[in-house]
Amino acid sequence: MLERIRIVMVGTTHPGNIGAAARAMKTMGLSDLCLVAPKQFPCAEASSLASGATDLLGQARVCESLDDALADCTMVVGTSARQRHVPWPCVTPRQLGGALVTELERQEQGRVAILFGREDRGLTNDELQRCNWHVTIPANVEYGVLNVAAAIQVLCYEMRLAVLGDDIEVARPDARSRQHSMPLPEVVWDEPLATSEALEGMLVHLEKVAVRAGFLDPQQPAMVMKRLRRLFLRARPDKMEASILRGILSSLDKQLDRLPDDE
Repeated sequence: MLERIRIVMVGTTHPGNIGAAARAMKTMGLSDLCLVAPKQFPCAEASSLASGATDLLGQARVCESLDDALADCTMVVGTSARQRHVPWPCVTPRQLGGALVTELERQEQGRVAILFGREDRGLTNDELQRCNWHVTIPANVEYGVLNVAAAIQVLCYEMRLAVLGDDIEVARPDARSRQHSMPLPEVVWDEPLATSEALEGMLVHLEKVAVRAGFLDPQQPAMVMKRLRRLFLRARPDKMEASILRGILSSLDKQLDRLPDDE
């Protein structure tokens, strides 16, 4: 499972943070590192601070856009220290660990991406709106500043703990295991979840059709598309559902093409 968790660093300014992040990942058993438009990479400083994790740097994927980094992912989580104007589902690292185990067990081939932003300002609002969830490290209220590599270490630790467990905790008697309860029936979904690439294409198509139909004013879109984006990311449609929605939008496009210009 740890191999299917992708750490995505967006717009990293200091190459040393990339090396420190690789070290943090390897220590916790993660290996999928993706860099989106780093200011400087490869770099000797990154290799120096990787301290034995240079193999992760050598296999790290460098992408020009976030679209490329997320194309094959079925879940995207963005790190953020605060909520934006439009609230988004937000969890702690501990809560995220348990949820990702469930996600990875359910999706045999799916990958999960955890996004980390720039050192000075984090992720942009648009980047955070690409995410199913946000995760916030509950730090000191008086000083909640955390280096990006340190934040990656915290998240990677929680992912490892969730996947592999804690030997000390495992050795203790677990009262919950002695509870008698009827198990839920197993649900085997008939389609894999839609990838980030498929959802993004559907949302872009939806916005275009909404503009053509006169529902959305491109000059004054207000919060409509942000809320629709939040809706679909929260719902997490599968591959077939996303395809059906694209089919509906294509049909509407054709109907709009047949209308006279004055209509």
